[in-house]
Amino acid sequence: MLASSEVMDALKSIGLNLYERKLWVALLAKGVATAGELSAVANVPRSRSYDVLQTLADKGFVVIQTSKPLKYVAVEPKEALEKSKEKLRENYQREVSRIERLKDSEIMEELKGVHQKGLQLVLPEDLTGSLKGRYSVLQQMDTMLRNASSSVSIVTTPKGLNELYENQFNLLKKLKERGVDIKIATKRDERCAEAIKALSGVAEIRSISDMKVPLHGNFYVIDGDQLSMGLSDPENVHTSQQMMFWTKSKYAAENLGKPLFDLVWHNAAGLKAAGKAK
Repeated sequence: MLASSEVMDALKSIGLNLYERKLWVALLAKGVATAGELSAVANVPRSRSYDVLQTLADKGFVVIQTSKPLKYVAVEPKEALEKSKEKLRENYQREVSRIERLKDSEIMEELKGVHQKGLQLVLPEDLTGSLKGRYSVLQQMDTMLRNASSSVSIVTTPKGLNELYENQFNLLKKLKERGVDIKIATKRDERCAEAIKALSGVAEIRSISDMKVPLHGNFYVIDGDQLSMGLSDPENVHTSQQMMFWTKSKYAAENLGKPLFDLVWHNAAGLKAAGKAK
């Protein structure tokens, strides 16, 4: 093997597949070579070497010499990584531009129409699902909050409050400016003093620390017709294992989420911005 398993794993982590890793390392070892020479050194089928080397060239790891036969020149590792990073940047900007153009086009109106027609065939109770992983949970929370029109009611843990502050503070500010009523109930904890201070400007916050009935977890009620509840302990579970249940069932939101939140809210105590009970 021309390179250690640690090197090969590192190259895998930046998106090079097995054949790409083998051929690039082989080319680094030879400097300049033909596809046939590299396939023999790297133990990659010759029939695959040409397209894999072309892909490496597209990514900035290889330079192709237009000779007969074609020869390939290794790009110095640090320069190759910089070129690859720039290619990724260019591809990202190009994809973002395509998405923005699509959002502002007539096609979007047609897609929205198709979606609305589909929704007419779906019961609200069917718009239900479970989400796994912190990224998926945050994405769903963003969607729910962004579409809020009248009220946002949240029960959360100190850790959950900090995450709300870090990820959705600007979104909550916009909701406040639109006149959305935001209420947050959480435990009194010095770990989230900064979050309480900031969020107090956009929401009414109360403490559940002294409630007779212990409560621990996360749940949201949006506009009285959407409900989400955490299915894992947010304080102790790894972010990859974080889970949340979500439903757009107005029945569930009105008969489970809202009564539960109202019970918590009426038994919670006010919190000062400093994070201490009044």
